[in-house]
Amino acid sequence: MKSVTILMMCCITAVCVSAGLPDSSHKKSVIGAESPSDEGVFVERDMASTLVRQRRAGVAPADLSVAQLESLKEVCEANLACEHMMDTSGIIAAYTAYYGPIPF
Repeated sequence: MKSVTILMMCCITAVCVSAGLPDSSHKKSVIGAESPSDEGVFVERDMASTLVRQRRAGVAPADLSVAQLESLKEVCEANLACEHMMDTSGIIAAYTAYYGPIPF
């Protein structure tokens, strides 16, 4: 049983090594020059501010305690559509959309 586990780990390691992951040691030859492979998770501040959703007016998560937010999550988890919206838009937006105004 141990030999099978070791063999599996060796196979996984071999696959990872042979996957041909890009080498991050290469630097840009020209400052500011970007190639399609240079795109990453970092974006300019202006672009990030347009992509990140701004806070909505009204009830902010800071206005509710942790216990209140947890009770809203428990109610919303009973409805599959509300739970999906909670994961994408936030608990306050999901609860308000499916159950009306927050009772606290």
